[in-house]
Amino acid sequence: MYLALIMIPVVVRMLRSNSIQEKANAFDKSGLIKREVDTALGLLKEFRKKFPFVENLRSIECLDPDKLFKLNPDEVGEFFQFLENYFKPLGYLTFVSSNVYRNARLQIGDFKNLLRTVVDSRKALAQKVDAPWEKIGGLGQDKQLAKKIIYCFNYESRTVLPILSNQHLRHFVNRVIDASSVQSKYYSLGQEYEHYTAELLKAKNSLSTTQGWDNLYFARFLCHIYPPPDSEPVGANLSGERKKTNEVTDEQLDMQGFIKLLSELQKQHKITGEEFRENRELWVQQKHNDRDVLIWRLKQLLNTETKTDSNSPRNQSDEPPKRTTRQKL
Repeated sequence: MYLALIMIPVVVRMLRSNSIQEKANAFDKSGLIKREVDTALGLLKEFRKKFPFVENLRSIECLDPDKLFKLNPDEVGEFFQFLENYFKPLGYLTFVSSNVYRNARLQIGDFKNLLRTVVDSRKALAQKVDAPWEKIGGLGQDKQLAKKIIYCFNYESRTVLPILSNQHLRHFVNRVIDASSVQSKYYSLGQEYEHYTAELLKAKNSLSTTQGWDNLYFARFLCHIYPPPDSEPVGANLSGERKKTNEVTDEQLDMQGFIKLLSELQKQHKITGEEFRENRELWVQQKHNDRDVLIWRLKQLLNTETKTDSNSPRNQSDEPPKRTTRQKL
C-alpha cells in the first residue's frame, strides 16, 4: 500500500508527459507556425545587428537617444518600435504609454546601465528582471517591457522564454508539470520568473519532440495548447487554419483601462510599484463584479485629494458599482 502511494505521483507525471508528447507530435502539422517563428527570429537577428550590445559592450555608450524616442515631432524610436512590432504577432500585447519611451530617452544614462545588466552573462535571469527598472517611469510596473528587452538580448542562451507574464508562466507550469513539486513562494518577481522559466525548459528538454525546438517555438506551442485564461490564441490552429492576429479582446481592453488607472495612481505616488503588481494580479484573478469594486476603490483613492467635505451626504458615485451590463473603464 505504501509503495502504491509513492508510485502515484510517478505515474501521474508519466501520463502527463505522454499527453504533452502526443500534443507536441500533432502540433503545427502544416508548418505555418514554424515559418512564422523563423521569420521572427530573422527579424530579431537584424535587430541585434543594429544594436550589437552583447557582442560589443561599448556600443551601449554610443546609443543615440533618437533610437529610443524622437522629438519634434514626437515619435517612438527604432529600438522600441522593433520591440512592439516583433512581439505583437506572437500574441504578447502590452499597453505602454509613449511616456515610457520618452522617459527612457530623458534618463538614457539609467537606461544604458540597465542594458549593461541585461547583456551581462554573469548575471542570472532573476537579477536581470529584478534590476532597478523602476528608476524609469513605466518600466518597473509589471516589467513586461523589461522582459521583452531581456529576451531579445539573451535568446541565444536558450535560458529565457518570450513569455512576459509570471502568471502565464505559472499557468503553463501547472499544466505541464506536477504542481506539488513546484516551489510556490519567492523572494522577488525575478526569482519567480527565473524558477518557472527553468521548470518549463526542463520539461521541454525532457521530451524527444520538443527538446530540439527553439524556445520561441516552444512558447508558441504552450500558448496554443494551453492558452492562459486571460488571453486568446493567435496565429494558426492545429489544422493550419488562419486565425485573426493581434485581435484585442474585451478582457484586454478592460485590462488596458485598469493599467492606465494604476499608472495614474503610481504617478501621483498613491501606490508603490509593488502595490501596482499586487493590484494587477488581483484584477486578473477576480470575477467581473469583484473587479468593479476594486476599480471603484482605486478611483476613490485617486480622487481623495479632490474631496473637500468628508461629511457630505453620500451620493450614487460614492457607492460601489453594481454591474448590470458590461461596463468600460
